Amino acid sequence: MNEQYRVLLYYKYVTIENPEMYTQEHLNFCKNLGLKGRILVAEEGINGTVSGTYEQTEAYMDYMKQDSRFEDIMWKIDESDGHAFKKMFVRFRPEIVTLNLEKDDLDPNEVTGQYLSPNEFKEAILDEDTIVIDARNDYEYDLGHFRGAVRPDIHNFRELPEWIRENKEQFMDKRVVTYCTGGIRCEKFSGWLLKEGFEDVGQLHGGIATYANDPEVQGELWDGKMYVFDTRIGVDINKKEHVVVGKDWFDGSPCERYVNCANPKCNRQMLCSEENEFKYMRSCSHECRTSSPNLYVIQNNLSEKEVEERLATIEENK
Repeated sequence: MNEQYRVLLYYKYVTIENPEMYTQEHLNFCKNLGLKGRILVAEEGINGTVSGTYEQTEAYMDYMKQDSRFEDIMWKIDESDGHAFKKMFVRFRPEIVTLNLEKDDLDPNEVTGQYLSPNEFKEAILDEDTIVIDARNDYEYDLGHFRGAVRPDIHNFRELPEWIRENKEQFMDKRVVTYCTGGIRCEKFSGWLLKEGFEDVGQLHGGIATYANDPEVQGELWDGKMYVFDTRIGVDINKKEHVVVGKDWFDGSPCERYVNCANPKCNRQMLCSEENEFKYMRSCSHECRTSSPNLYVIQNNLSEKEVEERLATIEENK
């Protein structure tokens, strides 16, 4: 009988004294417990995703709840066929989510947008006078998003404030609500919006992960899959219907399969079918297909002749 595995997603903004020492202590505990995952620790708090058996994840949550700093963490729990990570990392960082506000940095415990329950957020999506902004990266949005949500043209979260400033006039007089995977990015982003002069700002409390598991909304009005930063890549959210929104990088056909460009200097994440991965040598452009080294060429032991034949075929079919 296979063991039952789970994935835990969580965060907490709270002061951690001696965060570098705590990082090492926490790593030792997680390794001894047999967990795998990625946890970031900073003076401002903790942000983690870990996987393990039912018993291991229960023991970890019990351990965290015994610490008064973390006793009220909002845990997001997903069932899994096995570990969602290959190793266990706990790392010290200046921030638990990188927004790089520097002198304008803020404490979400002091200023943040209004928390919205899944049902309240669903109502906001349906309200034509409300702007819904996706606080995630472009490749996350492209795999799946809430219906009608604004897609910021950003590849990293730290680019979001500048994008908002450039497009501020579109949103300034509207009610703005925002969402992200587990809620942590929205804590700072929604607070930043308030400091920027936006008056009516809300955020999906607990993020998409909580919305998906709410028994009333059942992920309704979400299209595609939710991008996750582990070996699963994408997970289902909408329990009522599944609408594919992802498009293949090469031909625009419906696709929910992510690969990385074979040129390590590029490493672009792109949606790509198995057929097109073979056809285009898992490379997003001609420059990447002819780059050295090209990991697809190396991994598949392609000869110079085979590469030339593939390149010729691509040119013929343009």
